[in-house]
Amino acid sequence: MQAPSWHADTAASPPDSIMTRHIIPWRWQRHVIGIATETIGEGRPVLMLPAFSTISTMDEVRPLARRLAADGYACTLIDWPGFGASSRARLHYSPAFYHACLAFLADRLLPVDGECSILAAGHAAGYALACAADRPWVKRLVLLAPTWRGPLKVMGMRPAFRTAIRSLIRAPGIGQILYHLNTHHRVIGAMMRRHVYDEPITDARVSAKQSVARQPGARYASASFVTGGLDPAGTRAAFQTMLDRFGGRALIVCGDATPPRSRSDMQAIEPTPSRMVLWSKGALAMHEEHAATLSPHITAFLG
Repeated sequence: MQAPSWHADTAASPPDSIMTRHIIPWRWQRHVIGIATETIGEGRPVLMLPAFSTISTMDEVRPLARRLAADGYACTLIDWPGFGASSRARLHYSPAFYHACLAFLADRLLPVDGECSILAAGHAAGYALACAADRPWVKRLVLLAPTWRGPLKVMGMRPAFRTAIRSLIRAPGIGQILYHLNTHHRVIGAMMRRHVYDEPITDARVSAKQSVARQPGARYASASFVTGGLDPAGTRAAFQTMLDRFGGRALIVCGDATPPRSRSDMQAIEPTPSRMVLWSKGALAMHEEHAATLSPHITAFLG
């Protein structure tokens, strides 16, 4: 497994004594998978889950984690298997795989004798909901720009075509070529500008994200996500059922610049006495771009 590459953050670094990094081994069927984790701060535990995306890693939630750590939280960040600094083996990545992964992490990292929280971005929201519903010690969820449909499903592509594309990208030779074309600097930049960020982005930032997408083995989990193979819910109603099943309190934050189809899914989420829905500036990566804006709302919610 390739050693993790930790990127610098613009916020001030906490002392080494309150930052720890680990590769946690997880046994899945016949495989041992290394899961990269990083804990920042001391205090009440918050498990922080980045989005599932070709360009996503724990780096995207680190700016927010640093601010929460300054307010007395112990924030544990992860890289999902198949992404970032975690193992990127040629596996069949699926919802069952990631539900099992998160159950393992929650049981290992979150104490059962006190109140815990999970913060999840994008597609990770559905997995966090399912995990927390079975763990009553998880009292609060923060869901940032929650999504449940992969990009090609959002575009309306038929299931048979999406399955075929997933198989092609996984294939030796042709799959590597197709994935290389779809992670070209211009393609990554266009995707970031249209769907992910609402502020101008530099070529250097695009290049950094491209390097994430082009790590060895990155195409396998990415292919599953893009084609809808990691969708935590099949319909809007199913996602709503997941929301209703969670017995704790939830803060759902959506970005004003969210792409229209994902925005319509978010607008369907209604507030309840235990569920707060907040709209703020940003798009799908609002937690990465606007951590300073979001952190006061999140800190107030976590209490």
